[in-house]
Amino acid sequence: MSPSAPTAPSRRVLVLDDDPTGSQCVAGVDVVLTPEGATIAQALREPGSTCFVLTNTRALDEADAVAVNRRVLEDVIAAGVDPRGLHVVSRSDSTLRGHVITEPSALADVLAAHDRDVDGILFCPAMIEAGRLTEGGIHRARIDGELVEVASTPFAADATFGYSRSDLAGFLEERSGGAVRAGDVLQVGLEDIRDGGVDRVTEILAAARERQWIAVDAVEYEDMEVVVAALARVEEQGHVLLTRCAPSFVRPLAGQHGAQVLAAEDVPGDPSRSDHGLVVVGSHVPLTTRQLERLRGRGGIEELELEVPRLLDADSRRRHLDEVVAGAREALERSEVVVSTSRDLVRNDSPDESLAIARSVSDAVVEVVQQLRSSRPSWVVAKGGITSHEVAASGLQIRRAEVAGQFFPGQISLFDPIDAPEEVLGTPYVVFPGNVGGDDALAEVVEVLARAQAASAPASIPNPATPDTTAPDTTARGDHDE
Repeated sequence: MSPSAPTAPSRRVLVLDDDPTGSQCVAGVDVVLTPEGATIAQALREPGSTCFVLTNTRALDEADAVAVNRRVLEDVIAAGVDPRGLHVVSRSDSTLRGHVITEPSALADVLAAHDRDVDGILFCPAMIEAGRLTEGGIHRARIDGELVEVASTPFAADATFGYSRSDLAGFLEERSGGAVRAGDVLQVGLEDIRDGGVDRVTEILAAARERQWIAVDAVEYEDMEVVVAALARVEEQGHVLLTRCAPSFVRPLAGQHGAQVLAAEDVPGDPSRSDHGLVVVGSHVPLTTRQLERLRGRGGIEELELEVPRLLDADSRRRHLDEVVAGAREALERSEVVVSTSRDLVRNDSPDESLAIARSVSDAVVEVVQQLRSSRPSWVVAKGGITSHEVAASGLQIRRAEVAGQFFPGQISLFDPIDAPEEVLGTPYVVFPGNVGGDDALAEVVEVLARAQAASAPASIPNPATPDTTAPDTTARGDHDE
């Protein structure tokens, strides 16, 4: 049905990622956290390269999200990346949340300004690892072991990105306010992929005109590989397509096959760093709280809490931050350290004031991480989607990193910083979304990181006995949150 394994195409793949977790299905590709054209162009210098740019636009309103997408692509082209050899991906959530219509449209406008009129927009929201699958044009999510239409899930009730249709064509019509008509959406079904193969899918893709949307069925990676092979053909024929997809589809686009699951020996250790690592927790979902409990059960950690009421009090904020930083510095000399925001959410009826509270707390987390950089923790884990972006981009000031792989198939990526302050280079950085993994996942990740650092210690220094170096158990994982 499909090629035995994808091979890297000569075209470059630029992925504008609206959330920091989108690289969770690939390895050995660059992630750029500061959307500077020159830095991105450097990451795309080799033919066949893939680069993720973290735009964080799912957290922005539509107008700002459109502006960011335009600016990034324009800057990349201005920095010397030829749009004729570039495939642009708008990466978002497998549960259909995000600025689905406007972000690809903005990217198409930029390409058109450079004589690259977009014929079609591939829409492939399936994420295999999470059980988010599309068949017969209907998108479904696995909830408690059962596949249900995505419009019947809590994701569809999202306050910002809610919807009522599970059929992708109808969903596009709904989200576009009728600008995209369901009857105009081309369909690449499983029958086309599996019976007709690359030839049939090529025929469908080549028929797209004037930014026509193309809904893609996929229930396994082999389905996506057929579509990517057909995409390569139509691009060679001169057609211009861009992609809106979830994380899984990027893997075949990047010419990769299979997951890179990390064991302790795959994680770089540095004997010049502290013997202990730092876990930063901003997520408040119940799963994160359970994962913290399991990490406590592992032992060998000390916890410090950023108390939100004290952070919001101008008289106590500075003193409280100094206390937490001093305590964390001291604790890093003898144990792993967890710095978390207090578990009780502080809310306000005003959206603007609620946003101000969230920003104040986020700024506090960033400041703590900034001050702890000089302690050179052996590794850093950031728990929470927004937290992982803020800690990486502002706390550690990572400008560019390489994705080393994941701790479980399709989730929890390890970044290796390659453009960052001197004290951050060589620090394994873990992107750990809030609603991801089983109850033991955080403890398992910390165990792998601790073993890696222990293995790097000089032979003359005795290390604590540790279990055999193995990858963490990859079964029975929880929901994905991209």
